[in-house]
Amino acid sequence: APSPSSNPRKKDNDPMSFSDAPISFPGLFGDWQFTVPSKALNIGNGIYWYGVLITIGVVLAYLYAMWRAKDFGLGKDRMFDVVFVALIMGFLGARIYYCVFQTLDPNSGMSFDIVTTFTTIRDGGLAIYGGVIGGFLGGFVMCKIRKVNFRAMADIASLGFLIGQCIGRWGNFINQEAFGAQCSPDWIFGMTSVDIIRRDGLEAGALVHPCFLYESVWCLVGFIALHFYSKKLRTFDGEIMLMYLAWYGLGRAWIEGLRTDSLMAGDFRISQVVAAACFAVCTVLVIVFKILTEKKHIPLYVNTEACRALNEADEKAEEQRREKKLAKKTEQAPSILSEDAENVTLNDDSSESSKSSESSEPETVSSEETETSESPEAANETTETSDETDESEEQ
Repeated sequence: APSPSSNPRKKDNDPMSFSDAPISFPGLFGDWQFTVPSKALNIGNGIYWYGVLITIGVVLAYLYAMWRAKDFGLGKDRMFDVVFVALIMGFLGARIYYCVFQTLDPNSGMSFDIVTTFTTIRDGGLAIYGGVIGGFLGGFVMCKIRKVNFRAMADIASLGFLIGQCIGRWGNFINQEAFGAQCSPDWIFGMTSVDIIRRDGLEAGALVHPCFLYESVWCLVGFIALHFYSKKLRTFDGEIMLMYLAWYGLGRAWIEGLRTDSLMAGDFRISQVVAAACFAVCTVLVIVFKILTEKKHIPLYVNTEACRALNEADEKAEEQRREKKLAKKTEQAPSILSEDAENVTLNDDSSESSKSSESSEPETVSSEETETSESPEAANETTETSDETDESEEQ
């Protein structure tokens, strides 16, 4: 591959360095060309597919982590707090990493300061290794605060990284960036477009390596392998994290050698050096920790008493919150059968009937009083009638 420092191609993260030119894969689809617009929605400055795909990757990675949380002995509420902070720190790390090394590279033609690092974010510029470093650092601090086992959390986060990277790399395809050097015309996966030819100064019809595709497939294979490995074969906390760094490092060291837009430190490709170091160091650490774990019989965090105690405490706290919510709902809606039933106002029909019954009581009393007042006259009439009867009998 040609040296990135001598290549006339614009950096793939330059402002608007991508276009909507038709793309073709002659080895796969012949002369068929297709165009994928870089913007998903043309609102304001535009919502780009690159950002949409990264968001989809993050969401799927989070859902997967929630699904597997119990296998690693992690509480979902505590995990959410860690993920939230790690995402922010990962984004900041990816941006700072990119800007620092672009500024240090005299051949990049780009320079950033503290202000422009963040004010020119829409012009592009993120580096995956900076995101990994920032995410792990932010997650480590939050794990200490929320009392989450960091190594177990790092294991499940590493699987999430592979999901996000597998999907996010297709944003590079849509932007027609992060591709590699010219390849053989017979290479089945070779790709080309007018924009790619222009940026690399190649001959018309020349094919280049689709590095985004290589890395996406590499991450997919790694995710599938580590997913099944983590279910039955994981022996110590942190093992999946180390295996992820080794696997990704191995693939990235190879793929980075094909690219023509690498971040440089002198004559060295920064990502390639970091990737090779990760592969070598993490492979050794996996072997060492496996031996130590078997000798000392160190259990996984999910099988420890500390894990069970913490999860039980979380469950009790959650149950208490539910009881408090239920108690508040009960207080707001008293039953008519309770001791406070006399104070409960019934509906309008019942209140009207009670009023009508009260108004009818005075009428009853007045009729009784009328009968009482008429009774002396009736008694006099009865006496007179009896006297007349006596007189007639005497006669």
